[in-house]
Amino acid sequence: MERKIEKFFYKWQKDIIRKPLILYGPKQVGKTFSTLAFGKKEYKNTVYFNSDNNIELLEIFKKEKSTEKIILKLSLLAGETILKEDTLIIIDNLNDLEIVKGLKLFGSEHSKYHIIGITSKKEKLSEFKGEELQFKGMTGLDFEEYLWLRKEKSLAELIKESFTKRKTNPFHKVALDYFQEFIETGGLPEVILASIEAKSSEELDAIKQKIIDVYKKEIYSNKNLIDIPRGLEVLDSIPNQLKKENKKFQYGLIGHGKRKKEYQTSIEHLVNNQLANRSYKVKTIKSPLSSCKEKDSFKLYITDDGLLYTMLHLNKRKFLTDESIKEILYENHIAKTLVDSDYSLYYYQSEGKAEVNFVVQNRMGKIIPIELTIKSNSKAKSLSVLMKKFTIEQAYRITENNFSTKKEIRYIPIYAMFCLNDNKI
Repeated sequence: MERKIEKFFYKWQKDIIRKPLILYGPKQVGKTFSTLAFGKKEYKNTVYFNSDNNIELLEIFKKEKSTEKIILKLSLLAGETILKEDTLIIIDNLNDLEIVKGLKLFGSEHSKYHIIGITSKKEKLSEFKGEELQFKGMTGLDFEEYLWLRKEKSLAELIKESFTKRKTNPFHKVALDYFQEFIETGGLPEVILASIEAKSSEELDAIKQKIIDVYKKEIYSNKNLIDIPRGLEVLDSIPNQLKKENKKFQYGLIGHGKRKKEYQTSIEHLVNNQLANRSYKVKTIKSPLSSCKEKDSFKLYITDDGLLYTMLHLNKRKFLTDESIKEILYENHIAKTLVDSDYSLYYYQSEGKAEVNFVVQNRMGKIIPIELTIKSNSKAKSLSVLMKKFTIEQAYRITENNFSTKKEIRYIPIYAMFCLNDNKI
């Protein structure tokens, strides 16, 4: 399974000031699989340790304070010789600070040993931080990677060419059909592979429900026990929050009398650990966008489209024929894609209730509004109003139609969202 993370791995491997790498991301996105595959392809041997409840491994890093002694003990524990430059050391489920302290020794010495630590708890990175380590996030497959897996690399290249050269895609309908399949599976490798094997929709839902249960178990890592059931309530409420015409998160939808102060820390835990994506409301637009956000007004999204599809209890007919349902899933996909590209999410809503789904700011400081328009009766006036009011020079309107440009607005088909990154907008 070809993944974009491989290019990063190659660059890291050849870096003359290479440091131990901490690879983070939600469970089930393929972190361990991709790392093991890279080790098999690029090294003489790979040694793998699962640090979860591994007392022997923990004792090595607690006791030994020199890199050579750590390597000797790891070799004995693995039953394999660990070679400089030629062995990839993988430490999975990395959550213990003592092990991270040991990894920092390798980074401080510019060691020739190649080490990758893997964690699903992004919240831990604040404890792990240090110049002796390198960090890289990983998420599920994007639509381009999905097309690679479906042996449609030429279609992916054609989409990128259409985006870059601002011309129509001659295989637009084919791309849209593939994308709608992708929405059902989401970006989690296990689900996509099951789909390619022609598993039934019921079997796909069963796999996705198992993964949802795995994600819910992540909530149990919350140190504040009272926030565990609250986190579960918030996660379960997101599909119904998104079904509303006004998708702003409402505590009352969880239950009668529920209040912000009861759920604030549980929501933070979900967002910090990539179990939900959050978009803040802005009523005015200026740089930096972060200064405009209203902390108490936000939307929450599910971090995988396929999981949301199952949480909404959908079938293909309902998805393809109900524009409101499509809008929910497409908006969720835009949110996920932007977050995966390291954008902070904001949405614009004026006093008069005109709304633009997303407003982002790239690394050059440029502010870009992004509006989703798929409903047949939509007049899509909000984007034009925003651009005029705040003197915005360029914007994107995401639709099910082919690529086009009208004045200062670029029309982008929903399947081309993966093209929107800092190199192109």
